[in-house]
Amino acid sequence: MLRRAFKQPPLLRRMSTVIITENTKPPADKVLQDISNYVHKYEITSPLAISTAKLCLLDTIGCGLAALKYDQPRNLIKPTVPGTIVPNGAKVPGTDLQQDPIRAAFSIGTLIRWLDYNDCWLAAEWGHPSDNLGGILAVADYLTRAFKAGSSEGKVFKVRDLLEGMIKAHEIQGVLALENSFNKVGLDHVALVKIATTAVTSKMLGLNYDQTIDALSHALADGQSLRTYRHAPNTMSRKSWAAGDAVSRAVNLVYHVKNGEGGMPSILTAKTWGFYDVLFKGQKFKFQRDYGEYVMENVLFKISYPAEFHAQTAVEAAHKGFNTLAKSGKTYKDIKSIKIRTQNAAMRIIDKKGPLHNYADRDHCIQYMVAIPLIYGRLTADDYSDSIASDPEIDELRFKMVCVEDEQFTIDYHDPSKRYIGNALTIELKDGTVLDEIVVEFPVGHRKRRDEGKPLLLEKFQRHVKKQFVDESKVQHILKECYKDDFEQMDVDEFVDLFIPSK
Repeated sequence: MLRRAFKQPPLLRRMSTVIITENTKPPADKVLQDISNYVHKYEITSPLAISTAKLCLLDTIGCGLAALKYDQPRNLIKPTVPGTIVPNGAKVPGTDLQQDPIRAAFSIGTLIRWLDYNDCWLAAEWGHPSDNLGGILAVADYLTRAFKAGSSEGKVFKVRDLLEGMIKAHEIQGVLALENSFNKVGLDHVALVKIATTAVTSKMLGLNYDQTIDALSHALADGQSLRTYRHAPNTMSRKSWAAGDAVSRAVNLVYHVKNGEGGMPSILTAKTWGFYDVLFKGQKFKFQRDYGEYVMENVLFKISYPAEFHAQTAVEAAHKGFNTLAKSGKTYKDIKSIKIRTQNAAMRIIDKKGPLHNYADRDHCIQYMVAIPLIYGRLTADDYSDSIASDPEIDELRFKMVCVEDEQFTIDYHDPSKRYIGNALTIELKDGTVLDEIVVEFPVGHRKRRDEGKPLLLEKFQRHVKKQFVDESKVQHILKECYKDDFEQMDVDEFVDLFIPSK
């Protein structure tokens, strides 16, 4: 007798493929535990880190002041509701704005980053660790003013607290950047700013070890910025306020946790839904070293030029080329071709051909940043403006340049004992003369040139202060207070008030 083969009903077949997920809460991911441990338990002791952080604090504030010259950042940081002033709110240096700490973090962070002139860290991932000051300063200033106004929420923060917060934020961002390339998966480095600011401000706002882990999990679950706005053909000014957005989000998330929100312990490692699987191609974060004070000790300062850091040495070489041409009675008009030997990172980020559409396009084009000093013998923030860029000879010179990767430059770039950012220019003239190659392996802002750079960095700070405040007595008062031996003991609100316009 024939028998029919048994067929499972459709409903049962579907049910048999259901996977029951174990709902036991796992321990927090070790990456989160390590960051929280560092923030809550590590004691800053390095004199070099502290002295470098002082320079970094002044330089970063100066960069923010310099950005106020331009309409676009001033418009971005205005109150959402016109005329709003938050009682006892955080103040924005260089302005009369007084905002809640979340909005103030955006405003301060945006000004800091606008001109691409604050410090830099270059590794598998790139970034600007002083971006974190936007969140750290806003929270410290707000809590200090709140405490002095009688609020039980606040406490008095000193400049020393700012320095220690900066060192830790630098370290978290920088150590994560050493071995983990966010750019290779299309994410922007401001994700690291958000993580670092979340960690540091969580302690400032009174969160405990476990709550810091919860806040960090939200920073990782939060939407991560794409790098689209940094690359052709979409390069635009969002790259100049992306860090402000990151620190603002960080402070907002910390407040959520402070107000009772929980966290996601396996935000990184959760299968299918975690950060690694969704956004990092299944790869786990790698670490070259433990958290300490290494990043602040080795941070790179932008001293000579407001230029994307991978081009700093190229601009310095071009400036030398300008002087070499002048000594021989030649100019940029005598140039036939220019070869730029550079690192792989520069090839990926700033080697750009074709039309440049705006300020943001130009300050991320190595050819443009080389052309300006060869033509004018300078490179300033104004040189990215439409009025300067309209000179057709800039593009004519750009089109004579070719970039090639030098493998040794790339190796030295990643070497933790060197951290070089080498560039070299070879200029060929129309008469067939080939000038000696001009090689600059690391810029004046590098640790190996710190003694040379320190006085120049202070001159840069003074220049920015003088341009923002026309009252010479106010300028001298600012410089006197910032250069005092006991500067670290100044209350944060008093420090910020130094940079608020007199009424």
